[in-house]
Amino acid sequence: MEVFEIVIALLLGGAVLAAVARRLATPYPALVAIAGAALALLPRVPVLVLDPELALTLFVAPVLLDAAFDASQRDLRRNWRAVASLALGAVALTVVVVAVVAHALVPGMPWAAAVALGAIVAPPDAAAATAVLKQLRPPHRLLVVLEGESLFNDASALLIYRFAIAASAAGFVSARSLGGTLIAVGAGSVALGFVLSRVLGLLIVRIHDVGTAVIVQFCSTFAVWTLAERLHLSGILTMVVFAMAISRIAAQATPARVRVPSYAVWEVAVFVLNVLAFILVGLQLRQIVERTAWTQDLGVAAAVCAAVVLARIVWVSGAAAVSRWRCRPRPGRDVPRDVVALSGRAAYVAGWCGMRGIVTLAAALALPVSFPQRDLIFFTAFAVVLVTLVVQGMTLRPLLLWLDVRDDGSIEREVQLARVETLRAALDAANASGGGESAELLRRRYEWRLRRAQGNDDSHVDEAEVVRAATAAERRRLVELRDDGTIGDAAFQQVEQELDLRELELQEIS
Repeated sequence: MEVFEIVIALLLGGAVLAAVARRLATPYPALVAIAGAALALLPRVPVLVLDPELALTLFVAPVLLDAAFDASQRDLRRNWRAVASLALGAVALTVVVVAVVAHALVPGMPWAAAVALGAIVAPPDAAAATAVLKQLRPPHRLLVVLEGESLFNDASALLIYRFAIAASAAGFVSARSLGGTLIAVGAGSVALGFVLSRVLGLLIVRIHDVGTAVIVQFCSTFAVWTLAERLHLSGILTMVVFAMAISRIAAQATPARVRVPSYAVWEVAVFVLNVLAFILVGLQLRQIVERTAWTQDLGVAAAVCAAVVLARIVWVSGAAAVSRWRCRPRPGRDVPRDVVALSGRAAYVAGWCGMRGIVTLAAALALPVSFPQRDLIFFTAFAVVLVTLVVQGMTLRPLLLWLDVRDDGSIEREVQLARVETLRAALDAANASGGGESAELLRRRYEWRLRRAQGNDDSHVDEAEVVRAATAAERRRLVELRDDGTIGDAAFQQVEQELDLRELELQEIS
């Protein structure tokens, strides 16, 4: 009961910290990380140890599916060079640098443990960076690269992590077996994710209840991850492919009345999992503080933090230099599209967006209890998360403003195009449906919306303001009807939901 009360209190505290973070334009994981560190220093904190095998499944699977579901496949294809560079090259360099630094500072640390530490701290969490970046409207391609990196760097880092754990247990893993396994695991994971998306697609078209849909979504997420792990494939790569494939099916198969509330549930679930991860880390750090001379590990943690930050900056700077060289004007040759070459300032921002987050925490929690130097690795991993979130996360906004990296307006242009084309399709359908007073009213409504979407509404009266005023009057009258007992709560809630949806629609077209 004591643990339950602490978790509930900290979840409420996490909500407060998230509100503070929004005011400060800071990623909320930075403040939650500070709270987790403070929790480790509190006296008489209860002991709570999570099953290592459960950590990755519980924390990574839903968060990864949520991110991959919203990923733009078109933009990832266009920017695959930059995404692959960060997801593979930057991760590999970080693993090597961290492993060398850790082994040099702790001579008794086996190489397998040093590599595991490097793999744990290698993948950045783009959610923390994009939470700040989206508020400041940077170039869309920068967001695409960072979000795409976060989808695939987890797979590459955790594959190395798994091999390091296997090497620690077996004593040796050959390069040939490593390469062959990587190819087999990659191909098998892609195939499994695609097949499972088709199987689930046959099911979701038959679900029209919100509660059932949300339960099926969460259960299928954990089922996909578990099946991939049981088949010794990559749960992360399988989940990314599954989420991207199912997003195309769900766009038409899921009705709006199911999609809107399910998105809200997923947003809350991702927030809760992030807060819980820091709580569990804080509780386990308390044990480390009590049984080890943790102050002696501060030097190792500081060196690893520096190595993590510098390795990413070096890699991104080198990639930017190569990209500018590749994209230089040459007679008779087309200039290749390359993200980093577009702006040296954007490359500086990408190099600084190396905040670690929930994947690093989950990987540290998932280490076997008997793993060599587990306490040191766990402590160092949390130190990297804390330092990168606090230092880089809280300085990202000033850096972006100083570099004056601005939005290129590409998304706004595509949104306007989509609105115009969909409204034209709606008008064509209304015109084809026949006459009548209702059809004429609907046509006039869509014609007004089309004029606003095209930006050439020349009316003297702002219809949007009229609709807002009318909706506000409806809402006031609805409250009066409920308050004087004319209608009950059931009728009130139904009409209130209709007004809410109407206001949301108005916000989209205004």
